[in-house]
Amino acid sequence: MTRQNTAQPAALVVPHGAPPPSPRPLRLGVLASGRGSNFEALVRASRHGALHGDVVGLVVNTPHCKALARAERLGVGATVMNHRHYHSREALDHALVNHFRILQVDVLVMAGWMRIVSPVLCQAYDKRLVNIHPSLLPAFQGLNAMERALAAGVRITGCTAHLVVPEVDAGPILIQAAVPAYPNDTLATLAPRIHAQEHRILPIAVAMAGQHLFEGA
Repeated sequence: MTRQNTAQPAALVVPHGAPPPSPRPLRLGVLASGRGSNFEALVRASRHGALHGDVVGLVVNTPHCKALARAERLGVGATVMNHRHYHSREALDHALVNHFRILQVDVLVMAGWMRIVSPVLCQAYDKRLVNIHPSLLPAFQGLNAMERALAAGVRITGCTAHLVVPEVDAGPILIQAAVPAYPNDTLATLAPRIHAQEHRILPIAVAMAGQHLFEGA
């Protein structure tokens, strides 16, 4: 059996430099569809001082996703907005905007949100809507990025946090982390390394997006 190298890479790319702390704690909203590990990473970063902010609400679009259990354990308010109950993407996004405006959210984070968003959400949170994607964009945009990276035989992959625009995975890049892909990797061995780096870079990206509130951008 070949021993799998699980060492964590140190390579980060921050195109515009790491941000200074915001003048006040950012109010953060999170969208999730699955396990919610990035949601928990944001909560822990805010509570342990790595991110000057507070996660004030979670919305999920699937009633039984594991992110709900994390929210309960962490004491964060969570709401289910099942996309099947809305007649269009725009209708769901209008509901999301209304919900997060009531919570006075500064930065909205798509942390495993498996829905394509419309211009309604992009415009409401212009330059303040952040997504995390498991590839080094622009490579492997869209679904099944890790599987496609493995199939292509790449030796370096990673993750990207970027601002969201209506085109899928095409917004300005905030920060990336490189992750090695080994010849004997499978999804089961590669995914944990990428997820670990997602948890590392997402709080930095959120802080960067929050700067737009204070710079008049």
